[in-house]
Amino acid sequence: MSEPGVILRHAITVLAGQLAIMAFGVTDTVVAGRYSEGALAALSIGSAVFISVYVALMGVLQALLPVWAEQRGAAKSSQLGQSVRQSLYLCAAACVIGMSILLSPDAILRWTDVPESLRGEVHAYLGILAFALPAALLFRIYSTLNQALGHPQLVTWLQVASLAIKIPLSVWFTFGGAGVAAQGAAGCAWATLVVNYTLLFCGLYMLRTQRMYQPLALWRRLERPDRAQLGRFLRLGVPAGLSILVEVTSFTLMALFIARQGTLSAAAHQILANVAAVLYMVPLSLAIATSARVSFWRGAGDEASARSIAIIGYRLAASMGAVLTLALLLARDHVAGLYSTNAQVVALTGALLAWVAAYHMADSIQTLCIFVLRSYRITFMPFLVYGVMLWGGGLAGGYLIAYRGLFGLGPHASPAPFWAASAAALAVTALIFSVLLARALRRFQMQAR
Repeated sequence: MSEPGVILRHAITVLAGQLAIMAFGVTDTVVAGRYSEGALAALSIGSAVFISVYVALMGVLQALLPVWAEQRGAAKSSQLGQSVRQSLYLCAAACVIGMSILLSPDAILRWTDVPESLRGEVHAYLGILAFALPAALLFRIYSTLNQALGHPQLVTWLQVASLAIKIPLSVWFTFGGAGVAAQGAAGCAWATLVVNYTLLFCGLYMLRTQRMYQPLALWRRLERPDRAQLGRFLRLGVPAGLSILVEVTSFTLMALFIARQGTLSAAAHQILANVAAVLYMVPLSLAIATSARVSFWRGAGDEASARSIAIIGYRLAASMGAVLTLALLLARDHVAGLYSTNAQVVALTGALLAWVAAYHMADSIQTLCIFVLRSYRITFMPFLVYGVMLWGGGLAGGYLIAYRGLFGLGPHASPAPFWAASAAALAVTALIFSVLLARALRRFQMQAR
């Protein structure tokens, strides 16, 4: 199969699994929205905090993809297995950090002026998800390993099948019934906890029984922490995790700042964020597939093939981004109506989805670039760009326009300034990353000659 075909097959498989996971969020948003506007607002705030914590820690582990893909390309199976075992130490530290934050969110809620009426339900929601986090991070290691090996389908099957558990449990726990009291947004969290541990146990079973993992000798005794190897993991993973933290919090923090505008704005933003996250799965899947192939060929010592694949991935991401942007612009009113029956929420959401469409076009390009840059061990500069552009230009710019006024614009207390400023900042980010990637491809190809 040609390299574009390999990338697309890998990306489509990853996309199916990612959409299944995103369906968890869609399910929770729809269920909470049908339960009450207050539950949807609490879910919006609680999921913003959880996603910020989870994706930052997940990013540290996901950043190991190019390491393991290179080891596969170099045919170093035993070294790959030992590297996976060492990653468990990294995962343990991530669990401690993440659970500590989720179990004590009061400072975050006070800092962002979340209304007192919502804090109790948000606190309960996050307390449940704190205990779901270890299973989610361990399963992420299993997922990243499969992506590096070029066999993401095993993960996808598990993720798609898990919907059969998640959907009925979210409805049952949220609305109650059959002896279970209605729990509102907390019911969605309980459903997520059950699903996360189910996925983890299934992943462990696959590792024990599938022949494809045998050359890795994964089940050997766990070695002592290898400081040198863990140091390499951290140098790659920490900037990557921080970059993802900045990227995600650049719009998840919007939920916390927008919450002060009332439940209407908070509910509309939750839908906007969910749509943006679902669309993000397409460039994310292409980026994962492209990064895995680039790293494989780099491990095999073929820089020319690695460069060619990076260019193919870039073109695919830009093309798909344009298609989905146009589709959202044309169908934004219909999309808004799928999430809520509240006429005010639907009207506000439909008007703001145009900004989400612009955000996605830039997101498609920058996502592909940052994943491939990690294959070339370029992580610190993207982190700096994210910090300046997404926090400084997007989040801070949106806050000033919404509540203080900036350059003659605002104040305008609406989610619109946040999404407009973020879309503009992400467009500049995509341009900078494109330049960084082009330079990296030229430099490493010249070094290989």
